[in-house]
Amino acid sequence: MHKTVKQAQPSRQSDEPEQLWENLLSRQSGSIKTAFASLNPSDQKAVIAHLQLMVSEPGWQPEQRLSATAALDALLSEED
Repeated sequence: MHKTVKQAQPSRQSDEPEQLWENLLSRQSGSIKTAFASLNPSDQKAVIAHLQLMVSEPGWQPEQRLSATAALDALLSEED
């Protein structure tokens, strides 16, 4: 079964959800952090939770897992 990325609603109307997730899953630390910073705190929590599900639950493609892991690494490394 192939899962698709669930989309968190961005806090800024100018950000398209597809572009937001493209950046979050880009595996490029700068793009990930910029996209994440554009969200309000509630949306940021939802994104982190979703990325954690992508890494841990069955049904995600290996490339999706790698992208989610890279995003979590980029985002959570700042919190240390």
